[in-house]
Amino acid sequence: MILCSPHNPVGRVWTKEELRKVVDICLKNDVLLVADEIHSDIILPGFKHTTLATLSTEAADNCLICTAPSKTFNLAGLQVSNIIIKNDDIRHKFTKTALKAGYGALNALGYKACELAYNKCEAWLDEFINLLSQNKKLCADFIEKNIPQIKITNLEGTYLQWWNCRSLGMNKKDLEFFMTRKALIFFDEGYIFGKEGEGFERINLACPTTVLEDALHRLQNALASKNI
Repeated sequence: MILCSPHNPVGRVWTKEELRKVVDICLKNDVLLVADEIHSDIILPGFKHTTLATLSTEAADNCLICTAPSKTFNLAGLQVSNIIIKNDDIRHKFTKTALKAGYGALNALGYKACELAYNKCEAWLDEFINLLSQNKKLCADFIEKNIPQIKITNLEGTYLQWWNCRSLGMNKKDLEFFMTRKALIFFDEGYIFGKEGEGFERINLACPTTVLEDALHRLQNALASKNI
């Protein structure tokens, strides 16, 4: 089972109780857990991330923890990630398979960037979380006041906010056309996450507040011109 924690695209930070239930189900049914925790550093105030492997010895022996500095520190281009496997047997099998697939090497720049990000950039990360908190509030306040048809899921973790735009009355293709061609905003369309995501948009809040403000006003004006 692959578990996205925190969840993307909804932005949920799972509680310990929720994670324990998942672990118990997997242990009872002999299901290996792969925890994608790539956004685990990006947790908004008031919420706390729990690494799956810390729940119990049994959980740690039955999971792979996947992390990377790419989301938090914008280092995706350096192609470095971390997969933490406590269980010796599982780690041996994983390493053997990865080497066969040609994924056994790590470039030197990526390795050093990962080391520096985790050891030297905590102050920067604190500033980043503060910016996300401001942008989250800006979006919530602006949408509630000016475009109440759109409903925003409360963002707990990640920098990706999930908008329910179904009340705008457009099908998925019309919504995409409107956002990109009329409002001039490039969202991640909800339908790329499956049929259940149709009518939703995912917006990246990891940007200067002025950029976000401009986008919100463009959206408001585009909807007004369409009499929505």
